[in-house]
Amino acid sequence: MRIIPRKIERAQFRYPSWKMLYGRRKTGKTFLVERFLDYDEFFFVNKDGTIHDIGRGDKMTFSEFLRLFPRLLSGRRVVIDEFHRLPREFLDTLHAYSTTPDSEVILITSTLWLATKLLHEKESPILGIVLPVKVSLIDEREILVELSKELKGKELIEASTYLREPMLVPSYKPPLREFLAGFFASSSVFMSELVGEAFSEEEQEMTKIYLGIMMEIANGKRTSTELSSALFARGLIKKDNPGILQKYLSILVKMGILRKFPVHGKKRRKFVYRHLSPLLDLHFYLEAKYAYTELETPVEFIRKAIDEKLPRHVEDFIADLLAKSYGMRRVSVELPKLELDIALQDFKKLELVGEVKWKNRVKREEIRKIEKKLSRFDCRKVLVVPSSEVLEREPEEIEVLTSKELVRIAKEGLKRELKG
Repeated sequence: MRIIPRKIERAQFRYPSWKMLYGRRKTGKTFLVERFLDYDEFFFVNKDGTIHDIGRGDKMTFSEFLRLFPRLLSGRRVVIDEFHRLPREFLDTLHAYSTTPDSEVILITSTLWLATKLLHEKESPILGIVLPVKVSLIDEREILVELSKELKGKELIEASTYLREPMLVPSYKPPLREFLAGFFASSSVFMSELVGEAFSEEEQEMTKIYLGIMMEIANGKRTSTELSSALFARGLIKKDNPGILQKYLSILVKMGILRKFPVHGKKRRKFVYRHLSPLLDLHFYLEAKYAYTELETPVEFIRKAIDEKLPRHVEDFIADLLAKSYGMRRVSVELPKLELDIALQDFKKLELVGEVKWKNRVKREEIRKIEKKLSRFDCRKVLVVPSSEVLEREPEEIEVLTSKELVRIAKEGLKRELKG
């Protein structure tokens, strides 16, 4: 069985403290605890509110668990999975016993709404008593290093881009593009449920706005202005006003569904938005293009959509990999008739710019255009390609990075991260 050890997340458990693991469903929270952490007691809260003692196989009511809980804490590490299903008074109990010596409680939840509220509400009972540990997609550096043990070249980078989703890791078989096509052809309903669960606590009209935002971002809209116009045209908002969307965008970013990048060089703060998960981005793109969750869609259509989207997802993966490995911030550069695939800054200064050409052949004329584009910047310049063989000639004053160099960079970056 293929297992990614999640070393970066595990590093946050070095020091004893109460913790709350949160994140979208299928990001490996429970697997992380069960596989890699030592614990004394493990409880799972069922949907009906009863509590299952995993170690003993017993089931108990909330009242029975509440009486037992204080006695469990002395010198023990106690895990409570899906704790959000317990009555709210349990949070007050947590607060009351948070100073118990030598105790450690690990809470796990997939309810992003609750996690967001508990971490930001001023009156939250657990604010300050638990260390929040966000379990999201697998880090770019770690997935690339781990998969390099069995893959190489173009397949390695493409697989790493999508296998950041932990649920894909065990079942993946190369080639990646065919694997993805088969996954979407058989899992459209599952993907809809995965997204829908994140908004189960919201009103229907608000959920429509959230889903509309995610659909339009997958369809190429990147700024709040573009999103506002698109949602107004669809009748999802009453006014074409980007300010209306700010609260929705902010929550989607906090939930770890969207991410935002600052636009470099703008006096007034401006951001562009993208999906954090390339898998969700593909899901919404397929929905926008083919309504594939409602209509039978040929695998060939799905494969075409994957081929269209994959180069952009690879660009994002590589840009994020370099940003994390070098400890820089990823930004978006907006200049007339110029868009960069990679732009990294340290404080306010651009330190690295680059292009990604994920194709089988990069012609001389295209290389010349890349040289001209990147010559406008006084910083490190890179060109990322599947292999050096795809280049008709070597670019001048530009560093070429292939999968081999990216693996080396990832190993070095991961080593620094874990040392820190």
